[in-house]
Amino acid sequence: MEQKDNLLTDPHTSKRVLIFRSNALNYSETFIKEQVLALRGWQPIFLSLRRIDGLSIDELNVRFLLPQKPALLRKVWSRVNKYTGLLPPWTVSRLRRDNARLMHAHFGRDAIIAWPLARALGIPLLVTLHGYDINIYREWWEGKQDRTSRNYPKQLLALAQEPNVRFIAVSQAIRRRAEEYGIPADKITVRHIGIDTTKFSPGSIPVTSRDKRVLFVGRLVEKKGCEFLLRAMAQVKATIPDTSLVIVGDGPLRGKLKALAEELCIDARFTGALSSREVGEQMDAARVFCLPSITAQNGDAEGFGMVVLEAQASGVPVVTSARGGAEEGIIDNVTGFAVAERDVEALADRLERILSDDELAARMSKEAPRFVRANFDLRDCAAALEDTYDKAVARAV
Repeated sequence: MEQKDNLLTDPHTSKRVLIFRSNALNYSETFIKEQVLALRGWQPIFLSLRRIDGLSIDELNVRFLLPQKPALLRKVWSRVNKYTGLLPPWTVSRLRRDNARLMHAHFGRDAIIAWPLARALGIPLLVTLHGYDINIYREWWEGKQDRTSRNYPKQLLALAQEPNVRFIAVSQAIRRRAEEYGIPADKITVRHIGIDTTKFSPGSIPVTSRDKRVLFVGRLVEKKGCEFLLRAMAQVKATIPDTSLVIVGDGPLRGKLKALAEELCIDARFTGALSSREVGEQMDAARVFCLPSITAQNGDAEGFGMVVLEAQASGVPVVTSARGGAEEGIIDNVTGFAVAERDVEALADRLERILSDDELAARMSKEAPRFVRANFDLRDCAAALEDTYDKAVARAV
C-alpha cells in the first residue's frame, strides 16, 4: 500500500478518517477529490482497491488495499476480491497503524466492500449516497445475472441495520428516496458537497452581452435528458433564430443525439468531454445553462447535479429538472427556473424567457453567485461534514 508519510502527523493525536472509493478516481468524481482536500479538522487517508486512468490523485494521501505490483499478484487479488470480498491478510494490520477513528465510503455499492474492513478495524462507517446507488429500482438490481449486483439491495438494507453504520444523503431528494428504500430516517443526514467558489466565479463578459447560447454539460446517458433539451431547442429556434446550443460531454447516446439534432435542424455543437478549464471557458460564453435531467427507465436519477452550482457560481442562469438541483440547488425564478421532468413546452418557455429578457437574465446572473456562496461553498460544506464525522464517532457503540 502506498502512503505519503510526510503528510501524516502523530496518529495518537490526530482525528483520522479513512475515505473509501473502489476506483481512484473517475474523471466525473472531482467532487470527491475536492471534498477530501477541503477537510481541515479531520485528517483524510484515501483508500482504494486500484488506480485507474482518471483524475490525478497525487495531492491525496493514498492507501491501495490490493497489491498494485507485480501485475500478476494484482490480477490474482483483484479476482479474489471480486468473487469473495476478501482483502490481503496484511491489510487490516497495516491500516491499524493509522489509528483512524472513522471510515467514510462514497456510494452504496462501495459501502458493501468497506464495511467488513471498518468492522475489523472497530470503527464506525459513514456512507454517502449520491444517486444511482439508491435511485435505481430494486427489481433492476435483483434481475441482474451477476451475484454482486443481484444481492446489492439486500446487502444495503442489512448494512442499514448495523448500529455503527450511518448514511449521508447529498440532497433532500436522496434522503427521501433512501427512506422509501427502507433505510431508517434517523440514520440519514443531508450534507451537500458544495463547490469551490474561488474556482467558479462570473466571467468578464456580462451574460446580456453574450451570444444567445445555451450550454449543456453532462454524460450523454438517459438520465441527463439531453433529448428533451434538443426538442425544446427546436421550439426556441422558431422564436429566437439566432440561438445556438453547445453540448459538452460524451457517452453512449452521442450518436443518437447528434442524429436527432440534425433531424430537428438544431444548431448544436457536440464538443465531447472537456477539461475543467475548457468547461469554465464554455460557462463564460453561455447565456443560460440547462440540465434537463429525468428519471431513467431503471429508476436512475440525478442526485443533485453539481454542475448546476458551478454554472450559477459562474453567473450563468440555470434551467433544470434535476431532482435535487431543481428543488434545493436553485431559487426558482430568482437564480434560474425549475421545470418538471420531460416537459418540453416548459423547458422551451423558460429558455426563451432568459434568452430574450435582458433584465431577467442580468438579475439572475447577479443573484446566482450570491446564492451559491451563501449555501454551497465547499469550505462550509466540508465543515458541516466534519461535524457529522464527530457525531458518528460519538454515537459509536
